[in-house]
Amino acid sequence: MKKIIYIFIIALLVAGGWVYANRNKVTETAVQSISKPISESERKAAIKEWEATPEGAKFRDWEASPAGRRVRTSAIKVMKSITDFSNMEAVVTSITLPEGARLGYGFMVNIKGETYIVSFGPEILGKNNPEGKIALEKLRALKVNDKIILKSHNVSQAPKYAYPIVAGDYIEHKGEILYKRIPRQGGC
Repeated sequence: MKKIIYIFIIALLVAGGWVYANRNKVTETAVQSISKPISESERKAAIKEWEATPEGAKFRDWEASPAGRRVRTSAIKVMKSITDFSNMEAVVTSITLPEGARLGYGFMVNIKGETYIVSFGPEILGKNNPEGKIALEKLRALKVNDKIILKSHNVSQAPKYAYPIVAGDYIEHKGEILYKRIPRQGGC
């Protein structure tokens, strides 16, 4: 009986030492993962490295194509409003996204004579987001030719889409705020 107790105590000590040793490794990894922002030269080097990949080459080819230049020109038209986070008057042109879109919920609008995709991303559809569900119901009540006020912090472009993608951060219709994105808390 004493042998079994001694074996059990030794096994407990070995397991405790192993857990303690791994705890130190996890702590060291967490400390190492926090890094300073990359410098401009490092960013440019990373972009050049990405451009050398097949995906980067495809993107550069698309950017140089007529479709890519058209999307870029449309994105530049709203860049000042995006930078200033100012109101943009828009008209809803379609209540659905283009075929095969993987942007979450969104719809199509016309701003300054150009067509844009307004995307709200997957977080509006989150299970634990009651405000998102209410906003989604309000947004789905929009109809084609409704005039809205749109504010955004971001416009992006992708070869898959023939239109620039504007992030829907704030939507107002007839003086009523339909959606207002709540900024993330605690970093990232």
